[in-house]
Amino acid sequence: MVSWKELVLLFLSSVCFAGGGIFMKLSEGASRLLPTLAFLALFVVGAVVLAIAMRRGELGVMYIAVLGLEAALTLVFSIAFFHESFSPLRVLAVVLILAGVALLRW
Repeated sequence: MVSWKELVLLFLSSVCFAGGGIFMKLSEGASRLLPTLAFLALFVVGAVVLAIAMRRGELGVMYIAVLGLEAALTLVFSIAFFHESFSPLRVLAVVLILAGVALLRW
C-alpha cells in the first residue's frame, strides 16, 4: 500500500514531468535554450522525487501511478496553455486512467 507521503511525492513528480512536457513543446525541438533547460531541469527533479518515493514502494505501482497522473496532468496543461482540443471522450479517458491509478493504491 502506498502511504500519503509517497502519494504526495508521486503527485509532485508527475507535476514536474507534465510541466517539463510544456517546456519541451516551448523549446521547439530543443532549439530554444531557456525552455530546453527548463524541461531538462524539471525532468531531473521529477526523476529524483520519484526515486525518493520509490524507496519503500513497489516499482510497478509507483511508476504506473506517475505515468497515469502525468498523462492526466499533461492533458489538462495542454488544454489550459496551448488551447488543445477537449472532448468528452478525452475526459472519459482521463477518468479511466485516474481510476486505474487509484485501484493500484490498494
